[in-house]
Amino acid sequence: PRGESVRILASLGFETGGRDPMSVQPPSWRGDIEGEADLVEEIVRIHGFDKVAPAPLPRPYAVARPVLTPAQRRVMTARRALAARGFNETVHYSFIPRDDAALFGGGDEARQLENPISTELDALRPSVLPSLLAAARRNQARGIESLMLFELGAQFASGVPGAQATVAAGIRAGAAPRDWAKRAHGADAFAAKADVLAALESVWPQAASAAVTRGAPAWYHPGRSGTLALGNKPLAFFGELHPKIVAAFDLKGPVAGFEIFLDAIPEAKARASKARPALEASDLPAVERDFAFIIDAAITADQIVRAARSVDRVLIERVDVFDVYEGKGVPEGKKSLAIAVRLQPSDHTLTDSEIDSIAEKVVAAVAKATGGTLRT
Repeated sequence: PRGESVRILASLGFETGGRDPMSVQPPSWRGDIEGEADLVEEIVRIHGFDKVAPAPLPRPYAVARPVLTPAQRRVMTARRALAARGFNETVHYSFIPRDDAALFGGGDEARQLENPISTELDALRPSVLPSLLAAARRNQARGIESLMLFELGAQFASGVPGAQATVAAGIRAGAAPRDWAKRAHGADAFAAKADVLAALESVWPQAASAAVTRGAPAWYHPGRSGTLALGNKPLAFFGELHPKIVAAFDLKGPVAGFEIFLDAIPEAKARASKARPALEASDLPAVERDFAFIIDAAITADQIVRAARSVDRVLIERVDVFDVYEGKGVPEGKKSLAIAVRLQPSDHTLTDSEIDSIAEKVVAAVAKATGGTLRT
């Protein structure tokens, strides 16, 4: 009540006057009183906080709106996906030595810094990979030879505004420890491709629709690298790094890497519900058929897989490549590529005639798409 408020303020040395609004003059020794909120605090602490009835603050939304943009969430999700695969994150400046930049298509005058923070960091990096390779070199010099490093940061296509891109890059460096089973070291194009797909699928559920093609930049091994693209737009590069790059950074063992262009990933379509869809499992037996095709050596396995998968996207559950052969018995300039097609019915057991029909369609689709013929 007003009378109680005036009594409390007066007992604390305040002078009050007026009715609406009330004017209050704090005592000379209370330099901490600056506004209305301070007066309210003085009254309430004397009156008693326990005597003030609680009241909820108005909230326009039951759940707070997200504060991160889709691009920011994409970066955080990709970071978690790569860390979950065993990678360690590094953080570097976006500046590298000019000689290193030249190995990755940079080093030009447009990307030179006029006032670098040090003589070694005098160029904008055209790729995040040089920073990771330099970190790997420092670690190997200290006896840590097997490394899995990644970084999310900026790289620059030129020195003009707007040429900056956000990239998730990673490397696998060095051979795995020796063991009795003589397992592969894992620093190869297939491991890098798996890393790319894992990160892409975490931020874009349609990652499997991206085509795998050749055409990785010159710093990758020409025969052990690839590109994930959506149409003519590259989404990622992956593969073993060129031996000249590995030698330039004085690294031991094989080195595989990847670059994912987060800005190029399409926005994921919003789902009506955040709940996971119901599990669709069939009690009917699956059927698997193997096919070996003779195709031109330039034809990629991805083209064969896509052609076979397009026959029936409901019945065909999976298409896997399990063998590639070039040599005796295969014509010059050709190769034999074998795939396994798994059929999973949902409403009835497949008959022999239905299986044969699908098999014929697979052969016809591959022949139409690639010119391949069934190997006999």
